[in-house]
Amino acid sequence: MIRRSAPVWATAAVVAIAVAAIFAQQAPSSPNGAPPAVQQPAINPHELVRRAVANEVKSNDDDVSLMFRVRRQTPKGVQTRQYVETAQGTAGMLVAMNDQPLTSAQRQQEIARLEQLQRNPAELRRKQKQQKEDSDRVTRMVQTLPDAFRYQYEGTQEVNGLQLVRLRFTPNPYFDPPSREQQVFTGMEGFLLIEPHRARIARIDGTLFKDVGFGWGILGHLDRGGRFVVVQGPVANGYWSTTHMQLSFTGKALFFKTINIQETEDSSDFRRVPGHLTFAQGVEFLKNGRDGVLAENETAGRK
Repeated sequence: MIRRSAPVWATAAVVAIAVAAIFAQQAPSSPNGAPPAVQQPAINPHELVRRAVANEVKSNDDDVSLMFRVRRQTPKGVQTRQYVETAQGTAGMLVAMNDQPLTSAQRQQEIARLEQLQRNPAELRRKQKQQKEDSDRVTRMVQTLPDAFRYQYEGTQEVNGLQLVRLRFTPNPYFDPPSREQQVFTGMEGFLLIEPHRARIARIDGTLFKDVGFGWGILGHLDRGGRFVVVQGPVANGYWSTTHMQLSFTGKALFFKTINIQETEDSSDFRRVPGHLTFAQGVEFLKNGRDGVLAENETAGRK
C-alpha cells in the first residue's frame, strides 16, 4: 500500500487514491474479423475487488520495513529522495536534484536538517501524526472501492511476468459518498489490474469523465480529464509496494484558487531493513548509505 501522499488540500481525494497500478494491451481480433469472445472469470469481479481491497488494507499491518528511492517530477523540476521506514515514521533525505547528485555542502545541509528533526520530539510527533493521517485517508479511500464502482471483466494480460485480471470500472449510481474525498469517485472511470492468486491490486488507472464539485461547487471542483495512475508490484523478495504514481489534475478551489497538479513518482531500489528502527537509526541508514540487509532467518515469512 502506498505510504506517501502529496500535501495538496483540494486534491486530498485524488492523492489518497494514489494508494494505497500502465501496460494496457488489446486482445487480438478473431480470424473472421468479429471481436473475440471474452472468457468469463470463475470469480465474481466484485468479489475479487473486495478480496484485493481487504489484502491492501491488511498490508498496512505487515511488520515489514523498507528502504527505497523515489524520483519525483513536477513542472518545477526533479527531486530524488532516499527513504527509510521506521517505527516513528518515514525518514527521507534529498539525494539528487534534476538527476544530479547533491554537492557536499547540500548533503551536509540535508544531514543537519535530519539531525535537528530527531532532536525535536514535538516536531517528530507532528510529522508522525501527519503521516498516519495520510495513511488513514488512503485506507478509507481504498476501502470505498468495492462500493463506489461497478466492475466488468475484460480478460487478462501479462505484465512483468504476472498474469493479471483486468476489470473495467464505472461509477455505481447508488453510491452515496460518505465524505468530500470520496466524492471524486462519482465522476471517475477506468480499470484495475489485479493479481488473482495473491489478490493484490497491480494497477489503478482512473480518469474523470466529468467535472466533480465539492460542497455543491462552493469549495471547488476538479476538471474533466483529470487522471491518476498507481502501479504496485513485488519489490523486495516478493513483498509488494508502490513503484509508480502519476497525477494530472486541474480545477478550482474556493472560487479563485487554481489547482494544477502534474506529478510523477517512480520508486526503486527497494531493500528490507530491520523492523522497529527508531527515527535516529533510520537517519543513520540514510547518512551512511547502509543497505539494511537482514539475517537470513529474519527474512522468513515475506508476502
